[in-house]
Amino acid sequence: MYPLIRQGVLSSPSTRLTARVALALLAMLALGACERDEPLAPTQETDVLSNPIDGGGFALATTLGGPIAGLTPEELARFEAGREDFQEIETIEDGLGPVFNEAGCVECHNDPIGGTTGRLETRFGKWEKGKFDPLDRYGGSLMQDQAIGKVRVEGRRRDQRFFTFEPEVVPRRANQTALRNTQSLFGLGLVDAIPDATLIALANRQPRDTRGKVHMVKEIRTGAMRASRFGWKAQVPTLFQFAGDAYLNEMGITNPEFPNENLPQGDEDALKFNPVPGLQDDGEGVDLFTDFMTFLGPPPRGPTNSETKAGEKVFLNIGCANCHTPTHQTGFSPVQALSNKTFHPFSDFLLHDMGKLGDGIVQGNARAKEMRTAPLWGLMARPTFLHDGRATTPEAAILAHDGQGRDARRNFERLDSRERRSLIAFLESL
Repeated sequence: MYPLIRQGVLSSPSTRLTARVALALLAMLALGACERDEPLAPTQETDVLSNPIDGGGFALATTLGGPIAGLTPEELARFEAGREDFQEIETIEDGLGPVFNEAGCVECHNDPIGGTTGRLETRFGKWEKGKFDPLDRYGGSLMQDQAIGKVRVEGRRRDQRFFTFEPEVVPRRANQTALRNTQSLFGLGLVDAIPDATLIALANRQPRDTRGKVHMVKEIRTGAMRASRFGWKAQVPTLFQFAGDAYLNEMGITNPEFPNENLPQGDEDALKFNPVPGLQDDGEGVDLFTDFMTFLGPPPRGPTNSETKAGEKVFLNIGCANCHTPTHQTGFSPVQALSNKTFHPFSDFLLHDMGKLGDGIVQGNARAKEMRTAPLWGLMARPTFLHDGRATTPEAAILAHDGQGRDARRNFERLDSRERRSLIAFLESL
């Protein structure tokens, strides 16, 4: 990416972004990838569980970590340009830090690209008299566990020529901590395209005992309250906002929607020594990251057989689908590959009271025990499971369910060995 701070006076973000996409398109032409004008054909269909909803088409995958099928050459060029930017490692000159978690998106979302390495991050806060304090004055609730270290300070006395930025730690005042497992990015353009009304209606018709809650969050770009759907607490409403949030909170790079630098461990004075103050990404990097996620395909479905089909029936019968909603349909999108498409993420993208499985952190209107239902597609591309990575197998994840997931867990515990094997085979096929 080319942050505003890097070279002083630059051309506009849209001009540079268009140039990068044009270069990607030219590269594709050179490779013969654009010999025809129609969208690329799919190589594998992920939707084998049902017919398309309301006559819409299926959302189709290509390969894990590849673009969604059906993109036009221009859209595919935007995906390639976004993927190139996604793999870049940021530097201090780019605006990295001064505190951060990783120096590039790919550091957490890899294996394959767009997936997850299982990287764990830490959130903290303090409970006092029944109220949660995120301790933002001490750098909370998200801890940045890396820092840029020693930087030169100009115009200081000989013994003050350097300042050292240190990684954040959990402050002694905190009495609540939680680990958060990095989530994969596959198929998120489809999730972004689900109409808010669809999620609200879904919550209203769920059984009372397992009814989810829509987390309404303000969209910065429009000021509108949206049915939020991204993050472990469903705390981010759109992919665009997710990208800007990640630039600031994961890499320490300010951008138009997130222009204020994080205070290292809450220390505002430390920012006086920030080697790259001001706006560090003028929006180009955020746009590229958004394009990559928007066009990244859903996970291709694995092989199915009689055992996986039997496991699907078990999945439905024991109540997993009450929260892990198998099928969604997108609304209209200017991207034809995402418009009115049926897809199977196996999540309702709603908050549920998970009892002892909750992480104790409050974000917005997401309470301490409430967690967003994790999508199950692409399950076996993850090294660990659950929000804190405590489970190393799907079976262990099921057995940890509590709260509104308790009945499904108890039903699982009553299954015989054959039923358990078929259920796990079904989950591993997603």
